[in-house]
Order: sequence, then structure tokens, then C-alpha cells
Amino acid sequence: MTTAIPVNDARHHTMKIAAEMRQLVSHLRGDAARVEQPKAQAMYETAAEAIEGLCKAFEHYEEGTEPAMKEATTPRL
Repeated sequence: MTTAIPVNDARHHTMKIAAEMRQLVSHLRGDAARVEQPKAQAMYETAAEAIEGLCKAFEHYEEGTEPAMKEATTPRL
């Protein structure tokens, strides 16, 4: 049994947005395979790769593994 993440928790939203971005990546790759124009294929594939990078950033936020996303600590004097 999974525990629902509250709506006021940012992870609730990042998980939903990441899922939508993964669907968009799939759509772009499918379209790249269907069209015949090389420039369009390259554009769709480039867009898919860029969005995959955003998905990875969202995953790092959710997992708390991105150093830039960690709470800043006050340096000791």
C-alpha cells in the first residue's frame, strides 16, 4: 500500500509533471520515427533529449540527490 503525498508537498507536483514530460518524450520520439524530413526528426529528437534532462532534474529533486537542491547550511566560524 502506498501513501499519498499531500497536495501541498512539492513532490506531489513534480511527480505529476515528470510523468507528463515522459509522455511528451515518448510522443516526440514516435513522431521522429514517423516523419520523413531529417530536420524535423532532428528537432524532435533534440527536444526529447532536452526534456529528458528536465525529467532527470525533477527526479533528483524528488530523491533529494541533487547537491544544489539541498538545504544551505550556515558555515561554522
